[in-house]
Amino acid sequence: MKLPLFFAKRYLFSKKSVNAINIISSISVVGVLVSSAALVIVLSFYNGMEQFILSQYSVFSPDLRIEPTTGKVFDAEGAIFKELRSDKAIKSYSEILEDRVLVQYGNQQFVGRIKGVEQESLQTQATEEILHFGDYKVQQDSVNFAIIGAQVQTNLQIPYKEFDNAIALYIPKKNINPQVSNLNPMDEINVRRITPTGVMKFQQGFDDLVITSLSFAKDLLSEPSHVSAIELFLQDPTEVNKIQRSIQKELGDDFVIKDRQQQNPTLYKTVSSEKWIVFFIVTIIGVIAIFNIIGSLTMLVIDKKKDIQILKSFGADASLIQRIFFFEGVLIALLGSVIGIGLGIAFCLLQIKYGFVRTGGQTLFDAYPVEVRYMDFVLIFFTVMLSSILISYAASKLSITRFGSLGLHEE
Repeated sequence: MKLPLFFAKRYLFSKKSVNAINIISSISVVGVLVSSAALVIVLSFYNGMEQFILSQYSVFSPDLRIEPTTGKVFDAEGAIFKELRSDKAIKSYSEILEDRVLVQYGNQQFVGRIKGVEQESLQTQATEEILHFGDYKVQQDSVNFAIIGAQVQTNLQIPYKEFDNAIALYIPKKNINPQVSNLNPMDEINVRRITPTGVMKFQQGFDDLVITSLSFAKDLLSEPSHVSAIELFLQDPTEVNKIQRSIQKELGDDFVIKDRQQQNPTLYKTVSSEKWIVFFIVTIIGVIAIFNIIGSLTMLVIDKKKDIQILKSFGADASLIQRIFFFEGVLIALLGSVIGIGLGIAFCLLQIKYGFVRTGGQTLFDAYPVEVRYMDFVLIFFTVMLSSILISYAASKLSITRFGSLGLHEE
């Protein structure tokens, strides 16, 4: 093992008799270098975009959400829920009541979702990151208000702070006897009017919301003692998995506790799959660049014919000669990948600090977001090295076989 590696290192850094071979070897190193750096930069940029998208979503969604395993509502007056409300690890505890409703303003109608929340829980969230304009309140001095999603405001063309901009919410009454017919169909529908005081920023999945106080939602939905869910914001979001397991153990199988990823699995899977699809595409392009090693090793075998004949005369067999050129290819890949990953990390750190790659001000951020995840670099290194090892093995075997006329296979 030491002898082939010794010769491989000498061949890598020594000057070749034909200058073109030096150039081809350099091109092979640069090919691996560029491939490694590209993978680092692409993954880091996608990490940044992923983190940005999920951070925008996390403003609207709780760290944990408790829902019933079966049914739409449940009683949240148990002792366990009272303990959760007073738990110091929980920053915000809010009972939630949700359902689909028909929203009307003037002659415009829109099917949205009402979400009853506790006013106290709203105060713990970042108002400037949620609210597009208006006031961030759903109840004041026993008067109920609404915060509406951007899609609700746009579809209904609701003006802000007009003399009368109240909206009407419609939902069928529960426990209606279908055998008893009413002359007036409106007698079977609950109708409540409420004034919007704020409009939320555009956020997919939350644009059809009408956020009201919990008491208003209970009155409209005829659910005086039940809720749809309990939303929890934690003091330390990094403890979410530990707290999730603890709550699940206490509540048992009757409830499911969802973290942010489980609350919106489609978003998380989409963001993650896009990242790995791009990684796969760039990897294929990188493997094509790594194939330069074949040309480099082939030219090196030609250049080192005399060395091979000398080694043969000293008793070296085809296997030892092949290992020399195999290690040559591995060293080319190792040198290129280490330098490439280093340059990629340096580029990403400079982007984080200075933000010189910009979007032109047409998006939600001026400079492209980047997030460095060192486990990605480990994956990149092993991907590049594995590809290089396989290609180097095939190239060394092919080159030695091709030049069998040197007598390497003679017994």
